[in-house]
Amino acid sequence: MGMMESIPFSVLDLAPVPDGATPGDALRNSIDLARHAEALGFNRYWLAEHHNMPGIASAATSVVIAHVAQATTRIRVGSGGVMLPNHAPLVIAEQFGTLAALHPGRIDLGLGRAPGTDPRTAHALRRNMEGTEARFIEDVIELQSYFQPAAAEQRVRAVPGEGLDVPLWLLGSSTFSAELAAALGLPFAFAAHFAPDLLGAALTLYRTRFQPSARLAKPHAMICVTVCAAPDDGEAEFLFTSQQRAFVNLRRGQPGLLPRPAPLDGFWSERERAGVEHALAYAMVGGPARVAAKLAGFVAEFRPDELMIACQIHDHAARRRSYDIVREIRGGLSKAA
Repeated sequence: MGMMESIPFSVLDLAPVPDGATPGDALRNSIDLARHAEALGFNRYWLAEHHNMPGIASAATSVVIAHVAQATTRIRVGSGGVMLPNHAPLVIAEQFGTLAALHPGRIDLGLGRAPGTDPRTAHALRRNMEGTEARFIEDVIELQSYFQPAAAEQRVRAVPGEGLDVPLWLLGSSTFSAELAAALGLPFAFAAHFAPDLLGAALTLYRTRFQPSARLAKPHAMICVTVCAAPDDGEAEFLFTSQQRAFVNLRRGQPGLLPRPAPLDGFWSERERAGVEHALAYAMVGGPARVAAKLAGFVAEFRPDELMIACQIHDHAARRRSYDIVREIRGGLSKAA
């Protein structure tokens, strides 16, 4: 158990819109959960850019980050992530420069390469669909440059933004961003909460190829996992059916609000069930003892420098309670270490 007490725990909030609620309700829940996470001592609170998803309220990610940062005082707030191909780098530099000007030393900028949506919506967002890997690398380097102190001859500047401390993170679900994060000496976050397959390979690549930078002397890997914790295993498994249903609906091409929990008998085919269980392979679902054992095993196997916890539960009070349990587990493990 030795390592668990030393690694920070953070929160990924997908700003879920529960069945029966509105995006406004979801964003108010995010404010409440962020304050709660701060009180519990979590390290970061990240929000993600998704578009055309009725069940996710954080499409205008930087606006939501501003709202959450304003409602809290200490916790770091950031993007997990901004999907950079959807934006001109200068626009993101200005947005996150503004956030950092308002909330010094508290803003993180996590960057993703996916569109965060379906192809038709991506076209509506971007107009130009030439999202190549080479272009992404260029955009990351351009974005980095806007946060440097401006050079004398520099004609295009991010105001606010230049000279501000906005840590860039690369997010990934494959080895591409791991390799780029290693080459640029940036921290790396892996999306094991929905893409388990390449976790080990991406971490190995990142750690072995890491080039120290002015920002980071040694690799820093954060892993995001789903945790659905409740007072007992049965209740946790029931609450988790919301997320399982949401995954099936998404794969059926019917993304909707976060479903209410309900038994899964007759809901999904064997093939759908296998697909969801594969995608959610690292989900830790159960009462405190089961989740503690799974977390300890996961940390021992993958040695993350930080853990980010995602939690999609229909009932907001139950979602808050899941983070309470995670916090208690971490405290208990540090005592046991």
